[in-house]
Amino acid sequence: MYKLYDLSLSGHCHRARLFLNLLGLDYEAVPVDLLSGEHLQEAHLKRNPFGKVPVLDDDGYLVRESNAILVYLALKHKARDWYPTDDAKAAAEIQQWLNVAASELLQGPAKAYVARVFGGDDKTYNEGVELSHKLYAVLDPLLDGRDWLVGDRPTIADVALYSYVSRAPIAGVDISGYGNIQRWLANVEGLAGFVAMPDPA
Repeated sequence: MYKLYDLSLSGHCHRARLFLNLLGLDYEAVPVDLLSGEHLQEAHLKRNPFGKVPVLDDDGYLVRESNAILVYLALKHKARDWYPTDDAKAAAEIQQWLNVAASELLQGPAKAYVARVFGGDDKTYNEGVELSHKLYAVLDPLLDGRDWLVGDRPTIADVALYSYVSRAPIAGVDISGYGNIQRWLANVEGLAGFVAMPDPA
């Protein structure tokens, strides 16, 4: 059984949990307490020298970084619908969205969410909100007439972007004007095996 070293309120960790559930895979979520500094202790630094979560433990083989976990699980379980490596164009499009998840999504929606939930200064939060709207202004028209980011079915691209975009209301980012994004979020939430990201207490 997989072990996922995890922080329940992290969008990066939810990304991994969501895909494990969508694939119907058994796993044990092992909480890592970042607030107490557990991620910087020797035990966790052996799993990830950068002190981050999530980390997936596959019988001793450790995969760090959430997007790498998505790719690893898709390839290991031959989930070609989720990551069609035999289709060069689709695979390239998915990689482009994974890059967005590691850049524009991180600097906008993730920054606003983390600042609001875990505490951050006004400057950081406002930057996150501004960059969120810049991302959504690009993303919304790209979803016009489409149910998914790549092709005609869900892929790991959708999984990679979903978690932090779905937290927009928690982060105080108004997405009421982005109808295509709202429809896409509902599509992801309608998938068999979907698990929601918990709300902060």
